Amino acid sequence: MALDVLCEVENCVHNLEGEKCGADEIFVVSHKGSTASSQQETDCKTFELEV
Repeated sequence: MALDVLCEVENCVHNLEGEKCGADEIFVVSHKGSTASSQQETDCKTFELEV
């Protein structure tokens, strides 16, 4: 299991100093069902817009 999850999305509420993700859980999904062939076929559903 990864110790650090990094994130470049500055306007996510989970983005902490040093581009670290502070979410309790990370949920990544595939655009093509239950499998993916590349990074471009995935998205992080943990994203929440910082207001």
